[in-house]
Amino acid sequence: MGRGQPESIDEKYQRLLEAYVVRARRVEEHSLAADWDALVALTQMKIKVCFNDGEVRIRYELPPEELVESAAARLRPILLEQEDCFHMKALAALGYFCRTSPQDTEWIRAARDEWRTRVNPSTREDAGYWVMVANTATGEDHDLDAHRLAMAWIYGDVVHHDPERRQEGDAFGLLDRFRAAVPLVAWSMVGTIELLNYIRALYEAGLLQLRQEVFDERVALKSTVWEETAEVFYAPAGAEPPTLASVPMPEGWLPLSKATDLSLFQHRFAGQLLNTEPSLSMAELPSPEEIEAARSPKGGYSRAQLAAWGVPWAPPKGWKDELTERWKAARQDGAPPPLPPPAPADFAQETLDFG
Repeated sequence: MGRGQPESIDEKYQRLLEAYVVRARRVEEHSLAADWDALVALTQMKIKVCFNDGEVRIRYELPPEELVESAAARLRPILLEQEDCFHMKALAALGYFCRTSPQDTEWIRAARDEWRTRVNPSTREDAGYWVMVANTATGEDHDLDAHRLAMAWIYGDVVHHDPERRQEGDAFGLLDRFRAAVPLVAWSMVGTIELLNYIRALYEAGLLQLRQEVFDERVALKSTVWEETAEVFYAPAGAEPPTLASVPMPEGWLPLSKATDLSLFQHRFAGQLLNTEPSLSMAELPSPEEIEAARSPKGGYSRAQLAAWGVPWAPPKGWKDELTERWKAARQDGAPPPLPPPAPADFAQETLDFG
């Protein structure tokens, strides 16, 4: 599209599909989607009924609210009509590019109908169930279907503080709102990822002309601790700032080195802004195979072994993935393969399995 020229239909639908691919890949990277069978199981409301001495109890087993909340945040643009990555816009774009293929057209039509029924049902029956409550003190009765309860959680409790949504769902409590939201969020993730995979298949078959970058660019961080080679410069407060990354630093800026007095970097609110700490060399970074080989007979890792890898005690969730990411990054820099870390001499300690 030339500058100042109107966007063609092909360009518009390509732009919408590319926006969808990027956002859908971020949804796909969410930890709830790591176990596909478990995610699909969450799309249905399952209730366990227990009988105990004549008493009937029902039990729900749901993921942590915080986990579902983060998934809903990643999904939200796909649910909003005004967003380029709105699910229905992606289906419309796909329908345009596949308009001469009856088989693809039929799949798209079925996908559109199912999305409407599951994500925006028009009747209480389509919503699956509804909840009725009564306040014996005031005589008030309330009933709300599962979809409106879920929307009350998403837009009243999570991504907004919508007063109308909250007022509508308040009589039912947070648990009922969350319980209704879980299947909706899970199914929306499933529908999103299935459409993403359909787009991938058409692209790989040469039937869609999309930019390769939208399939390759990083959309989510697996590790939030990393190291990279850098040149760091500093100057007194008030010094002329650099104007471009490609031009030399202005006068007064000095390169940071081991000889620099770090006490210069004190801030009255943030404290010490720069600190030094040892960095693991390539030889000390374990490969995924070495991490597994270092397990004790009980399947855990000793405090000394973790310390040798720079992992704190007790090890945080995801520490193996983080080490692997750093190992891969170091390998990409052209470093030689790492040597296996030596076993601690004369060290005996009970090991715990932190997986």
